[in-house]
Amino acid sequence: MGIKVAKFGGTSVADGIQLTKTKQIIERDPDRRYIVVSAPGKRFEGDNKITDLLYLCKTHIEHNLPYDQIFQVVVDRYMAVELNLGVDVDLVMHLDKIRENLKKNPSADYIASRGEYLNAILVAAFLGYDFVDTSNLIKFDSKGRVLIEETDRLLREELSKHERAVLPGFYGSTADGEIKTFSRGGSDITGALVARAIQADVYENWTDVSGFLVADPRIVKNPKKIKTISYKELRELSYMGASVLHEDAIYPARLANVPINIRNTNDPADPGTMITAEVTDDDNDDSIITGIAGNKDFTVVALYKNMMSSERGFVRRILGILDDYDINFEHLPSGIDTVSVVMSNKAIGDRLDEILDAFRQRLQPDSIDVYENMALIATVGHKMSFRTGVSAKLFNALGEAKVNVRMIEQGSSEMNIIVGVENKHFEKAIKAIYKAFVEEE
Repeated sequence: MGIKVAKFGGTSVADGIQLTKTKQIIERDPDRRYIVVSAPGKRFEGDNKITDLLYLCKTHIEHNLPYDQIFQVVVDRYMAVELNLGVDVDLVMHLDKIRENLKKNPSADYIASRGEYLNAILVAAFLGYDFVDTSNLIKFDSKGRVLIEETDRLLREELSKHERAVLPGFYGSTADGEIKTFSRGGSDITGALVARAIQADVYENWTDVSGFLVADPRIVKNPKKIKTISYKELRELSYMGASVLHEDAIYPARLANVPINIRNTNDPADPGTMITAEVTDDDNDDSIITGIAGNKDFTVVALYKNMMSSERGFVRRILGILDDYDINFEHLPSGIDTVSVVMSNKAIGDRLDEILDAFRQRLQPDSIDVYENMALIATVGHKMSFRTGVSAKLFNALGEAKVNVRMIEQGSSEMNIIVGVENKHFEKAIKAIYKAFVEEE
């Protein structure tokens, strides 16, 4: 088929047993030439992720607490994997170097990155592939943003020297050479960047689920699997809480038009979910919607001012206030004389009163209404724009479930409808939407 990039998540590389499964998957298809790995995840309920242990080491260092026992757990875990795999990579040397660096109180990013670094060394030896460190290949700017084009060039130049390679996910470096990590789950982004750089035919993302589901299985019992989904649909669902794939992993793959295939390491025969640029009307059966996703804990600030529509710069001043507090708005639905600002509670912290005072002083609204503890739910599907009555069906379902809708937003593409409901109605609302659009079709 062509070159494939395969990324394996924490559960896929948690121990020797899982790594043996991973090797079998890789060897089954000779096109899987570039492998990206996460740090080992949990092996069983109550176990610790390696990354969590490394972050804990950093916390202990910052508070002048002993961390030797915690780091020893990390050491023992990797030594056991080395023994189980039967490889010899002088892991002790790498571990001793990290141990020495810990005494110098390095950055949290450096410490956390060592999980992927060590695992990639082991996996490369296990597969007989080259080990390629990403520290000098994935570049970040001073604000922690990936320099896409520079990274693409560096990866392309380096990987052209390796027919087969294993790369650690999750990290790169800044211009001054300091290790910089992505947010948690960032190995997905590394895989996408590699896939773009080598112009892969497919980017396989191997995890512990067989693709995307129409709804969260913790809320909806046995939801349908999504066979095919477009980049645009996935972006909407990922942003709203669908957690199989890091939302920022979509962009590099989309730039190069590389399809993404979500697969299950524990069920490799399942074709999973394919993510492509476009989805045909024949995909995903006759379902009008592709997926439902959402998140809790938002605050909606509704600003009313008479003749707002004729007042220049009103929205610009809103954004300026949010910028002053380093807050990203989630949504900004508006009417003629109203604008609602949707912000996550996490971003606001304990500063809500300060933000409201700033709104009053700099915007001078006639009134401000605040709705706390709100949830946002997105119903997404490219077929929605070609069907009449979709909105009516959605709101009828919510009405019958006695869910009060506080906010409605729909883009001009008509690919998604976002509703704001109270936190307490979150699960009920998702069940109602799923029943109306999936179970009753």
